[in-house]
Amino acid sequence: MPITRDSLLTLEAYSLVRQASRPAAIAHRRRRSVPLGEHLLLQFEDAHTIRRQIQEMLHIEKIFDQAGIQGEIDAYAPLVPDGSNWKATLLIEVPDPQLRRRVLAQLIGVEDRLFVDVAGCARIAAIADEDLDRETAEKTSAVHFVRFEFSPAARQAVLGGAVVRLGCDHPQHPALVQIPADTLAALVSDFA
Repeated sequence: MPITRDSLLTLEAYSLVRQASRPAAIAHRRRRSVPLGEHLLLQFEDAHTIRRQIQEMLHIEKIFDQAGIQGEIDAYAPLVPDGSNWKATLLIEVPDPQLRRRVLAQLIGVEDRLFVDVAGCARIAAIADEDLDRETAEKTSAVHFVRFEFSPAARQAVLGGAVVRLGCDHPQHPALVQIPADTLAALVSDFA
């Protein structure tokens, strides 16, 4: 279901369900998240996570006018998978501020070094930050947006039960993990 103005709750209606719906939203996001090495976390987006994000922005910013609501939809709707891809928010998580500065300096370009391996298919490289560049010559951003575009053969392999791994071949952060079965089951729905 596409995200439209009519598919969102009003500020008043959202404020009534916000706290009660939070545990389910967190569980949904956790099921769609894959840690990758020591500092990387990929949170795979879908219409549910993005709709919640838009509702949160409208709530926090107290946006209720049509133009403002449409602006939030326009900003976030491109992060919803469209049937041939997986889209994710890449978070570089380092709690200590001094260590975070060093890690962000070491991981310049990490968003372009992510990939998905589907057994029997060609590697799928991440397409990163299509909206704007998120790094400088000194450091990368702690947040990036990536898309993994699947060929029809790769989609069919995933739907057929192939092993799927998520990886990073950045020299400062090599990592490779098999996507857990429950997470993969959630991501398969993105091909619908």
